[in-house]
Amino acid sequence: MPNNFFKFCFIGDIVGKIGRKAVQKFLAEKKGEYSCVIANGENSSGGKGISPRHLEDLLSFGIHVITSGNHIWHQKDLLPYMDSYPIIRPSNYPPHTPGRGSMLWTSQSGVKVGIINLIGRVFMEPLDCPFRKAEEEIDHLKNETDFLLVDFHAETTSEKIALGYFLDGKVTAIIGTHTHVQTNDLRILPNGTLFITDAGMTGPKESVIGVDYHIIVEKYLTALPQYFELPKDGEARLDYVEFTVDLLTKQVIQSKADHAYFP
Repeated sequence: MPNNFFKFCFIGDIVGKIGRKAVQKFLAEKKGEYSCVIANGENSSGGKGISPRHLEDLLSFGIHVITSGNHIWHQKDLLPYMDSYPIIRPSNYPPHTPGRGSMLWTSQSGVKVGIINLIGRVFMEPLDCPFRKAEEEIDHLKNETDFLLVDFHAETTSEKIALGYFLDGKVTAIIGTHTHVQTNDLRILPNGTLFITDAGMTGPKESVIGVDYHIIVEKYLTALPQYFELPKDGEARLDYVEFTVDLLTKQVIQSKADHAYFP
């Protein structure tokens, strides 16, 4: 990578063991290509939450910062680690919620990246306003960073796109997560911010957003409660967004949303 360019990779929501293995293989293949790797890891352990051991595994594979969402609390033994490891939870949770909603990460070359995690409110918990909280976090980080990236963990496309226009020109990139299906709308908004409604998922290819599809089909056929389980084996699909920025102009000069398969 030339010295005047900086290349990001954002990996879509990691689901279970199949997802973790896919990340390991993908980053081994891409070794040295990315300047900063960020991934949403809130479903990394058994499909809900992330354990300290799996957090350390993902970081050892080459992820620099892990974002999350509403399932981050399902592995309670993670809580003591949330202030000392590069993992963040949505910033618009109440002020005394464990962990932090943003962080400043510095590359070996000294490039400073601010990462902000937010969660939506439509069909989600009634938390603080992600729009106003985003402004607070940006004001806090903008004078310390070269680039700002937002993971907006939200259910509806409308809320995600609205936040995109609200923050256009204020951050480098806004990447949606949570719905586990990569959207075909990666673009640069009018004021220069890269945006995609959802980065997608990293986990079992033959599944319904990560869960064994037989279980989900049965749930729809019978309307009876089902115990959700992840497929135990099978091919993995890894969804990701990569983009390159110019260190001088601070502009995104190249980007793509793509996926890779692993046996």
